[in-house]
Amino acid sequence: MSTQHTYRVIVRGTWDELTDASRAALLAEVDEHGLTQMKFTPEGTLTYDRALKHFSLRYELLSDAEDGEEMAGALAEEMAETRLREAGHGFRELRSTVTDMDTMKINRKPSRR
Repeated sequence: MSTQHTYRVIVRGTWDELTDASRAALLAEVDEHGLTQMKFTPEGTLTYDRALKHFSLRYELLSDAEDGEEMAGALAEEMAETRLREAGHGFRELRSTVTDMDTMKINRKPSRR
């Protein structure tokens, strides 16, 4: 049985060739996708601003540790592509940053006595 790890993945990209309808839909919901909405979820949280230049999607995925961070990044990018295409939004230059939460070292401040 393989060990499962939790991965947090940020997929970043650039909006590309947005249609008028797509631009209007994104701007209508921009307040729901701002910096205060950033969180990692299994379905992904989309964030962007009114400039409609760049965006990010934040995912929290559970995957086999032996598949590693590369697989988690590929899965998140695939999920992002599907979501954006289904919504009819043009995009390019997807890239991901992956953190394995189970191997991440936490530097705690020493306690003062």
